[in-house]
Amino acid sequence: MFTRCSACLTQWRHNARQIVTNATSSGRRGLSSSNSTSPDAKPRVVFSGIQPTGIPHLGNFFGALLNWVKLQNDARPGDRLIFSIVGWHALTLPQDPRALSTARRDMLAVLLAIGLDPKRSIIFHQDSNPNHTELAWILNCLTPMGKLRRMTTWKSRLAASRNANDESEVDESLLNAGLFTYPVLQAADILAYKATHVPVGEDQEQHLELSRDLADIFNRSFHADGPTFPLPQHVITPSRRVLSLKDPSSKMSKSAPDANSRILLTDSTSTVKKKIRSAVTDSITGITYDPQTRPGTANLITILAACTGEDTLAVAARYADKGHGALKAGVADAVEEVLKGPRAEFERLKGERGYLDMVAREGTERAREISEETLRGVRARVGLV
Repeated sequence: MFTRCSACLTQWRHNARQIVTNATSSGRRGLSSSNSTSPDAKPRVVFSGIQPTGIPHLGNFFGALLNWVKLQNDARPGDRLIFSIVGWHALTLPQDPRALSTARRDMLAVLLAIGLDPKRSIIFHQDSNPNHTELAWILNCLTPMGKLRRMTTWKSRLAASRNANDESEVDESLLNAGLFTYPVLQAADILAYKATHVPVGEDQEQHLELSRDLADIFNRSFHADGPTFPLPQHVITPSRRVLSLKDPSSKMSKSAPDANSRILLTDSTSTVKKKIRSAVTDSITGITYDPQTRPGTANLITILAACTGEDTLAVAARYADKGHGALKAGVADAVEEVLKGPRAEFERLKGERGYLDMVAREGTERAREISEETLRGVRARVGLV
């Protein structure tokens, strides 16, 4: 059994909660806004996943990961929170086996480092639970081809992986069957746990709608004794859209060819400062928040506001009579303050391979127990008994 110093663990969780508070204190809303205070309110099952395709960047941190921590911290005692590292989804694009193996473990360390608690949330590797692929096959056999052809994100994934300028540069000759059908696997990820709430970004809303459609198709096709699956709801989570430091017309991305376009959670203090100093801005005097005509400057303001929990216009007003040098210095300091705790915890956890393996194993056991109950019902309904 691997344990931690209780004082270290307490400080670690306090730091994680403080980061969430700072980043979400500007009045934005998460799952807790829809939680009823009625004692009769049904417990929620929250599911979300992240691919193990490299260390998350600042956009991932503010766009998804901090919201997972907030969902965990705001959840009621009866709620069930399930967060998965979705290795099977990573295989839809070519991967180096050794790099993928390392990335799986690193992503688990990241999730723990930012404040997810394996005693409160189920944290596991999706590829360690075969119930996902079994349910995906059953759902594949119910999925109309027309629905999959309307799924458009495969083009953006291929474009990003090939560093294409836009989606028009990719076509179906580059599409494999796994990438084409991965929205069905994503639906299986969700439905295997009968999730009621799924935090997703705008680019994944189409896939969640497919999950709802497939749940409804299954329920109507095999309706004895009532529906099998709830129709999962989209959780509107607070997020700041962080853009590339080098091309503020696009999102910050791990696959962008210029490493200086993104800030990774593991970047050192000096690296963070260097990347922000080289960020694209403009030659206009003074600081204003204008995403249309000053996207680079607006992106820096957005990052600073995300770190401090302020409104973007308030940040712009504070720097109105200052130059980009002062703004960049402020952004670098704020980013460092937010990342230094998780970065140090991640570096410590990387060395605790036994502890990480234990967390993954226990998480998988809990996940399989829940999903196996779902699959028993599914098998019975479709006649596989």
